[in-house]
Formats: sequence, C-alpha cells, structure tokens
Amino acid sequence: MQETFWQKRLRDVAAVLVVGVFMFPLFWWALTSFKPTSAIFNKDEIVWFNFKPTLVNYAVTMLGKSRAELAIESGNTFGVGGASSYDSRQTIIDSLIIAVGATALTVLLAVIASYALSRMRFRWRQAYLNWILSQRFMPPIAIIVPVVFMFHYMSLLDTRLGLIFVDTLINLPIAVLLMKSFYDDVPVDVDEAAMIDGASRLQIFWRVVLPMVKGGVAATAVLCFIFSWTEFLLSLFLTNSIRTLPVKITTFVTSTGSEWGFIAALGTTAVIPSFIFILLVQKQLVRGLTLGSLKE
Repeated sequence: MQETFWQKRLRDVAAVLVVGVFMFPLFWWALTSFKPTSAIFNKDEIVWFNFKPTLVNYAVTMLGKSRAELAIESGNTFGVGGASSYDSRQTIIDSLIIAVGATALTVLLAVIASYALSRMRFRWRQAYLNWILSQRFMPPIAIIVPVVFMFHYMSLLDTRLGLIFVDTLINLPIAVLLMKSFYDDVPVDVDEAAMIDGASRLQIFWRVVLPMVKGGVAATAVLCFIFSWTEFLLSLFLTNSIRTLPVKITTFVTSTGSEWGFIAALGTTAVIPSFIFILLVQKQLVRGLTLGSLKE
C-alpha cells in the first residue's frame, strides 16, 4: 500500500522525535563540558545557553594544564593550589592502542572460527555453539582471579598487551556468533560452485566468501571496538599505571565531590574516536546490516 503525503510527514516527524530523544543526553553532556562550574551546579534553574562558554574543562583534561596554572592566568588564585592529575592525553593513547589491538585480534580469530562453524558439520556442534553463547553470559568478574594469577606468571599484569588479550577473550564469543550469522546468510551453493571450479577450501574462504561478508566484518569490528573502548572492570583490576578512559574518569570523583566539568569534557572527547571509526566503516556497516538479502 502506497503511503499518502501526510503519512510520510508523520513518519518523518516520528523519526526526528525518536532520534532527538536518543541524542538529547549526548547533546546535554557536550553542552555541560563548555559550562563553568557555577552553571553546571545552578540548582535554581536549568541552564541552557545563558552562560559564558569556557574551554577550561578541556584545557585541564586535554592540554594537561593544572587548575593552579589556569587560576594564575585568570588572575584569581584564591583557594587554588597543587598540580593537576587530570591530564588524559596518555589515557586516550593507551585506550586507542588497546581497543584497536583487541578489535583486530578478535575479528581475525572470529572470521576464521565462525566460517568453520558455519560450514562444517560435526557431532555436538549445537552444544558447542550453546557453550560459546554461555561464555557471553558469564560476568567478567567471574574470571578475574585466575586471569590475575595467569597474567602474573606471564608478566602481563599492567601491560597493554595483557588488556588486549583479555578484551579479546571477552569479546570473542559474541564476535564468533555474530560472524557465523553472516556466513549462514551466504548460500552453501556458492562454496560448492567454487569447489566445482577447482578452488580449495582456503581459496573459497579468502577469495569468495569473505569478500561477500565484509559488511558483517565491519559490523563486528564496530561492536568489538565499542566493547573494548568502554570496558571498565578488567582494566581496573589488571592495571595500575595504565589507565583506560572509563577507569580514568573514576579518578575525577574526589573527596570534595565529582568534577562534572572535567568528566563531561573527557566523556565528550571519548565519543569522537568511536564516531570516526563508525564513519570510516559506515558503507560496509550498512551492507552488513542488509546481508540477509543474500539468502537463497
């Protein structure tokens, strides 16, 4: 049935409203990062745009300036002293290395394992798939003690490589199951036709099937990157000198209260790498979400 003009307009308005509801917290978070402390904690009214924008929150968290240094620049040093520990540049670098490394390793293992699970038939196959799924149900805290002991003997505690390995361990089950669903959407006839033409199993995987599911690979990579980028608990227990973004933000909660301006500035900055990564794979991501059209 063809939509009328008013039905299309109503659908567009509904779409804008839904997007607005989901985007409003992000907008308010970014707006807070430009507010002075007095505007953030104004309990008498909701401050929208009636404040003087400031970059102090970004100067402290991104440029490494101390509050004492900023106070001297502004000429108001009353009650301000000490060096700042809010510099987060190294934190962003560490988080990027860990998230990119864990995503690359997870996707590499998942594309191989899921292809085998999609095409090969063996005894207890369904039970094995259920076991993989059950690993995702397990909370990360359940494995923290054995992981700490293993990493201690392998000298991986407080290292980026250790966090890459443990993030891969956590993300691999969901990546395998997700990639398997994309492989399942590619008809087996494609493999058989390539086999009749003389291609080996490795050639079928690398040259025929994998290019057809590259949209699914992009979708899996985005999901793994976001999981690694926001992982908190394992990073907290397995590192001391290395601070990922979620762990670093918790240090902004001090004995005198939460530094909401700094938290908002670092949180807004933390969104940018994920946004850029999604933009880079946007084309493949859309193809991955519509991969079901390849069904026979």
